[in-house]
Amino acid sequence: MALSMATLIIGEKANAARRIAQVLSGGKAKSKREGRVTVHTFERDGEKYYVMGLAGHIVSLDYDKKYNHWMQVDPEELIWVEPKKEVHARSIGRILETLAKGCERVIIATDYDREGELIGMEAIEIIKRANPKIEIKRAKFSALIKPEIEKAFANLTEIDERLAKSAESRQYIDLAWGAVLTRLISIASRKLGRDFLSVGRVQSPTLAMIVKREIDIQNFKPEKFWKIIANLRYKKKFSAEHEKGRIFEEEVKDSIMKKVEGAEKASVFSYKEEIKKSMPPIPFNTTAMLTEATKLGLSAARAMAIAEELYTEGYISYPRTDNTVYPGGMSVKRALQNLLDSPFRSEIEEILSQPRIVPTRGRIETTDHPPIYPVRAATKAKLKGEKWALYELVVRRFMATLAPAAEVRIQDAVFDIKGERFLSHGESLVSEGWYRYYPYIKFRGKSIPELKEGQDVTVLGIDVKEDETKPPPRYTQASLLKEMERLGLGTKSTRHEIIQKLYDRKYITGKSIKPTKTAISLVQSLAEHAKNITEPEMTATLEKDMGKIAEGMRTFEDVVKESRDMLETVTKQIKKERESIGGAISKASDEENTLGKCPECGKDIRIRKGKNGRFAGCSGYPNCKVVYPLPYSGKIEPTGKQCDVCSAPVIRIIHGREREEKCINPACKTNEGRGVVGKCPLCGGDLVIRRSKRGKRFLGCSNYPACGNTYPLPQRGKLEFTGETCPACGAPIVIVITKGKRPWKFCVNTLCPGKEKKEKGSE
Repeated sequence: MALSMATLIIGEKANAARRIAQVLSGGKAKSKREGRVTVHTFERDGEKYYVMGLAGHIVSLDYDKKYNHWMQVDPEELIWVEPKKEVHARSIGRILETLAKGCERVIIATDYDREGELIGMEAIEIIKRANPKIEIKRAKFSALIKPEIEKAFANLTEIDERLAKSAESRQYIDLAWGAVLTRLISIASRKLGRDFLSVGRVQSPTLAMIVKREIDIQNFKPEKFWKIIANLRYKKKFSAEHEKGRIFEEEVKDSIMKKVEGAEKASVFSYKEEIKKSMPPIPFNTTAMLTEATKLGLSAARAMAIAEELYTEGYISYPRTDNTVYPGGMSVKRALQNLLDSPFRSEIEEILSQPRIVPTRGRIETTDHPPIYPVRAATKAKLKGEKWALYELVVRRFMATLAPAAEVRIQDAVFDIKGERFLSHGESLVSEGWYRYYPYIKFRGKSIPELKEGQDVTVLGIDVKEDETKPPPRYTQASLLKEMERLGLGTKSTRHEIIQKLYDRKYITGKSIKPTKTAISLVQSLAEHAKNITEPEMTATLEKDMGKIAEGMRTFEDVVKESRDMLETVTKQIKKERESIGGAISKASDEENTLGKCPECGKDIRIRKGKNGRFAGCSGYPNCKVVYPLPYSGKIEPTGKQCDVCSAPVIRIIHGREREEKCINPACKTNEGRGVVGKCPLCGGDLVIRRSKRGKRFLGCSNYPACGNTYPLPQRGKLEFTGETCPACGAPIVIVITKGKRPWKFCVNTLCPGKEKKEKGSE
């Protein structure tokens, strides 16, 4: 049978393209490698199909190369310069053109959101150059599973140019803001090359929130207060707190304690008990999923990367969504039944056995994608480690949203102790409900005894607990994501990227997020001289206006011009105050990089960067030429101490959970023998613990480069060096201690002939 026509299908990434080809061909697609791209081919209903994946954006937006010289181009000039589009993935572009010439139709099957629509439009522009008459269609789906894919390709629609333009406006706006502000601030503070200071439309107000919280913490003055607690007993021990709660006046506290002194009985003034429902959590949107994923120890950026993998492999629905309401046409029962062949079978059967399944609903309802839910069963054998952990989180959230409400017994009692009122509150689960399926939220209530008005209970004692008010907590990635969403900073697709960028730029550190001195100085300088950059209102306004492009209420040209006008105003403000801004930032950066005092001249020893990596050098250079090498990797912190032997600074080196304090001077006697675990069997030199540029630990010979002998070490676990050497090869014998596992004793030489004998002996 002659084929009537040929169709080209474009997926956003290689995994998605392969999945689409498998489904549409019934598993019969043939794959052929074309350069770096795999093209899948199959025939269906008399039509030839080609399926290929892109690599996300294959077109980049940037300024002409003549604007690359920071010191020769006024940053303000970039505001009104039109950037250029260039196909950076040229091999993919060539294959697109080649395939398009032989096809009558192209179907865009990228992710259905702003970025996906723009990625599709970029491909169309390339295809149109090769085949101007080609027909263009769009396939929209929310999960890469057979029913969704078949439905999408049976109901093709048109490409949404307004949605693509909305995403394109973000590219133009963020490019200009990032380039102009970054250059202005970096030049003003003399931070160029690798040390440039990144400033952006979304990241700067986000960083400002973190800095404001840190300043609030630093300026916080704790206030002392007291709580008066009565320890009671009736059937069991429990407690009641004085009705005033926190008491800030010492004389009030003393007066109450004097009044209740020696009390033996407490009379029940009132007792109420009721059963309340604890409603299940709402369905996952992107922010909620990333927030909960941090409980698994994942960063927001890592969680999103895993979620995208699970989506392209057909295990969960599209992970970029604001929706918190399952759509009316979605069968939650069928979705549950799809998961029966999984470790959650018994729990799913329990939920399916309910007389009626009523999903919870959030406040945000959109029509582009459903909330995030599992679409295919998996096992720990298929998905391991972090992948399984995130998949299980999505499955359990889905089950929880369909589970019954929990029932909680609420108890409230008021006691009279010598005329003073004390309150006691109890909570206990009557029925477990959704808590059974969602262990990430624990019920932590405690019950009190059932009481009756007028009865007496025994007073075991009355204690005073002294405490003080606490500063506001630092942001975590979870709380920061929620606050960014509340303020309209970024989008569901970009917020995790912004947070990761702040870590990568060394503006913030730690799980409990703390800004660096440079970040604090940067934000304070901008807040004083260009306040708009650090406040969320301007950014949130632009976010809304970009959204209006997709709705047809604003045009691309209007919004981009509006943004440029805003940027021009901010730029002029910064240029007027550049010396003040630059000076403050430079001073803070120097302080942050200071490790201590130079033992020769007394000036600061600071972290520097050179061609071969970082080192520590005296700020009195060139008059003082004291320098010290620093390890390739790890965080370096000052300790405020000086070495008792050589007077050089003592520093702290941090690799994950490992911390080591040492004199910065490698020639100091205190460093003799440090890290030596044995002798090199090749040359007799010392074998020393080293770190690669990526932070990987290994054993290396001290006679390097004359002797290049190295041995790998396990990257996790505490190392103990026994002092023993392997009888077969002479390498050190090491013990690795990992929590929850038996200690592992082994020879570090992976090529040890003794290991070969053991393997042969076990055959």
